[in-house]
Amino acid sequence: MSVFADLPDQSAKIGALAMRRVTGGAMDGILSATAARSRRLADNLVTHAFGSVIADAALGVAERELETIAMLGALGGCEAQLRTHIGFALDCGLSPGEIMASAEHVSVYAGYPRALTMARIVEEVAAERGEILLTARPFALRDHTTALFDSGGEKPPMVLLHALGLDWRMWSRVIPHLTARYRVIAIDLRGFGAAAGAPHVADLAHYAADVADLLERLGIGRAHVTGLSLGGSIALELGLQRPDLAGGLTVIAATAWSFPAFEERAQAAENDGLEAQIIPSLTRWFRPGDLARNDWPTRYARNCVRAASPEEWAAAWRVLATLALEERLDALEPPVSIIAGEVDRSTPPELMRRLGADITVIPDAPHMVALTHPAELAQAILAG
Repeated sequence: MSVFADLPDQSAKIGALAMRRVTGGAMDGILSATAARSRRLADNLVTHAFGSVIADAALGVAERELETIAMLGALGGCEAQLRTHIGFALDCGLSPGEIMASAEHVSVYAGYPRALTMARIVEEVAAERGEILLTARPFALRDHTTALFDSGGEKPPMVLLHALGLDWRMWSRVIPHLTARYRVIAIDLRGFGAAAGAPHVADLAHYAADVADLLERLGIGRAHVTGLSLGGSIALELGLQRPDLAGGLTVIAATAWSFPAFEERAQAAENDGLEAQIIPSLTRWFRPGDLARNDWPTRYARNCVRAASPEEWAAAWRVLATLALEERLDALEPPVSIIAGEVDRSTPPELMRRLGADITVIPDAPHMVALTHPAELAQAILAG
């Protein structure tokens, strides 16, 4: 007989549904183990904890799990429960990076020993589930510090350049598909992520010079350069300026041409702030279904836009507003692969075909294809 069979029907049903949603197949074992020590605690777990508090839609399941993890980590001495709830959090769609950020947040209020314990358990649970937790380190360039992810090793190097407003983590679900063939390197571009606060970018050549500086400091003489959106335009500029450094280019959802909207977006950020850029940006970048699900890709992108500086956002858009690569494309020496998303509203396939007749179009993919279709994008990169 169920542990909660004789509880009031309504409380039991609400609690059981909420508990099953969070714990899945582990629910019966949790209730049995709790009831073996205290039937009252088992009953209350269903009717009060889950039936009254956790079932309340004022907070989503994932948000509650993140708060639970933070509280257990801050309390200390709850490693078994912490391990269980980290697993539940991953089941709820939270990313290992989001859970690790919770551990880092705990360090501010509960101290480093407990935060480090949390971080260790996050790593262990993620590894047990086959989840990849990628980390970057600070890296000094000529006039600023950025974040560098480097998978290391002796394989041919590939540099990944992210889209405007995001950071290296845009590639975090693509990278695991590439590391079997490449030493994968990704950085935060000037003005974004860990490179916020750097001297403002002047033009596309400025970004390309940063990539050249990166390769020189890593002792890499030649690399395949892959970029999405702004990152793709930078890849083209690097191929034109420094063909000796670019063994090949993969240009994804990018433009070689300026459009009036680019200057308008710069002015919008300066006049209205970044909060006002969230809706127009995310509706260009994602499909309606992506926004409705609000999984990690859209949560991550929204947080990046919200965290950006209006001045640095505007400076990057003004770089794109002065693009004039089309007349120079015939001078490109490195081989170029072109990838487009089928439903990309910003750089649709018909625009991308102006870069070259032979392109790969990823079905049903929007502009931020690295976030929505990481496996398909990686396959197209490797096939290029």
